[in-house]
Amino acid sequence: MAKTLMRFLVWLYRTSGGRVAGTMFGAPLLLLTTTGRRTGRPWTNPLMYQPDGDGYVIVASNAGSDRHPGWWLNLRKNPEATIQVRKEVIPVTATRVTGAERERLFALMLKAYKGYANYETKTTRKIPVVRLARR
Repeated sequence: MAKTLMRFLVWLYRTSGGRVAGTMFGAPLLLLTTTGRRTGRPWTNPLMYQPDGDGYVIVASNAGSDRHPGWWLNLRKNPEATIQVRKEVIPVTATRVTGAERERLFALMLKAYKGYANYETKTTRKIPVVRLARR
């Protein structure tokens, strides 16, 4: 059921250029397409994001699960991906940010969606904050 819903949201976003399914809880969404670490196939996920300079920030929260989301595991193996922001498709390279930069960008994401603070309390893992830079 969840996979079917996800595919439908991706389809809606793509066909409407993000006019439909382009936000969640008031935060903007982008479509991240990674290469499957085991299959080599493309996988697309809608994710909340915030722009930061000429890049984009996403959070691998997995709703506070102790397991990393699959898209983050894919990016760790191959950091080159594409995103769709509204109608624009952009090739990007993903980098996990740490230290003060992670804290700054996590605070930026918290402004967009307060739920990330709750996710941090639900898990023992340090939730990755990821910068997507245009290639």
